[in-house]
Amino acid sequence: MKHTNPDPKKLMSLTRKSIVIAAAAAILLCSSATTKPAHARTSAEADTTATPRHCQVPCGIYSDKMRIDMFMEDAATIEKAMASLEALDKEEKPSKNQIVRWVMAKDDHAQAIQDRVSAYWLAQRIKVPAEGADAATVELYLSQLRFLHQMTVVAMKCKQTTDKTHVATLRRLVLDFSKSYFKPEDLEHIEKHHGAADHDHKGK
Repeated sequence: MKHTNPDPKKLMSLTRKSIVIAAAAAILLCSSATTKPAHARTSAEADTTATPRHCQVPCGIYSDKMRIDMFMEDAATIEKAMASLEALDKEEKPSKNQIVRWVMAKDDHAQAIQDRVSAYWLAQRIKVPAEGADAATVELYLSQLRFLHQMTVVAMKCKQTTDKTHVATLRRLVLDFSKSYFKPEDLEHIEKHHGAADHDHKGK
């Protein structure tokens, strides 16, 4: 049988197609391995698997209000975990298994807050003012950075303790950040569902 050398152009084309197919398969595999959505979980399940992050392709598909809802859901789960741990601590023979599960659930949702702040808001949504921007634009940027930094620190404190005052602070910071970021019509939607910041917060 006569042996012929493959056409380099065809070989390169096949290689590129193989790379594209392999990349698509990897994306599908990662998508199928992500956790079920938060709204489908119950607190008792204490799902502690990794939180999927925004793609950062950039895809240009954002849902800022949904991320606020996710912050508040994380806060509610952390609060439920704290209350459950306090109740278990008062039992004569508390279940070590349930203690571990609730601690892991609490820390997982606190970590989700930190990941969302960094991978979604700081990396993609909060824009550095252009050189020569006016003082009001710079101050707004700095105030948003303060709110997000404070949220990250408070989420860390939620991991370290079962002090529910940290959850209250977290909720307040989310609403204060929302007030600095969203347009009035979007802010109205958020405040309708999650309450309103009851003071003019200045990052203190």
